[in-house]
Amino acid sequence: MQSGYYSSAAGMVTQFNRLDTISNNLANMNTIGFKEDNIVIGDFLRLYKEARDDLPLANQTKEAAQFLNRSLNKAPQIVDSYTDHSLGVMQKSDNQLDLALSKEGLFFLVKTPQGIRLTRDGAFTVNDEGTITTKGGFEVLPSDYFTSKKSMRINQEDTALQISKNGEIVTAIPNSAKFAQGAKFFIAQPDNMALLKKEGNNLYRYDGEGELKSADNSGAVLQGFVEKSNVNAIGMMTQMIETNRLVGMYQKAMSTQMDDMNNDAINKIAKKG
Repeated sequence: MQSGYYSSAAGMVTQFNRLDTISNNLANMNTIGFKEDNIVIGDFLRLYKEARDDLPLANQTKEAAQFLNRSLNKAPQIVDSYTDHSLGVMQKSDNQLDLALSKEGLFFLVKTPQGIRLTRDGAFTVNDEGTITTKGGFEVLPSDYFTSKKSMRINQEDTALQISKNGEIVTAIPNSAKFAQGAKFFIAQPDNMALLKKEGNNLYRYDGEGELKSADNSGAVLQGFVEKSNVNAIGMMTQMIETNRLVGMYQKAMSTQMDDMNNDAINKIAKKG
């Protein structure tokens, strides 16, 4: 089979994967706190050159050459992926439990059946027991969770609820002009953003969760706001059009390679006959 067919097939698969990423970004364009994903496309030859010194055989030998599939030298493939953690637009809402984080690299901490997770989605609510949860029903954790192991609870009868820029909850005492200070949100600031892994439900898993500490003076909590996704719709649509065109080009190249190969086979067989 001709090498061009391999390269075209690899290029088409790569573009299909890129299309999946673009589609997921567009599908979450209106998801609160969602961050845009992107991929990096490279080729086999570049990867080989970066790793050849680690091969078990000396470079430039006949034995070492078996590690380099020369028919895939320039075959494009996904070599890395990353998440753009830049801020989205802060949109005002009428819910006093809607919170947005106005700085990059900060997250709320929530408790899920799979363990502690991080999220930028601050559209919170209160369940029947008075516990503050996400819209998905996951408990939102206080700043002292790792020592107290307690949930964040508020009195459902409280009508005046204020949350400071550092995440402290202050409620009005019924039939009184006084205010009571309640729990404080855990505002996590991971040291290494590369360790964050998306896990669905707008949640992130962080492998070093035991090292997380609450940013007591973050000054980033905005009450009555939600952070919209940072997906650039125009940019994503442009990438989608480009990807579809590339898929069509690779498909045409594959068809051409196959037609040429079939013609060669037919002509050779005819000559022998």
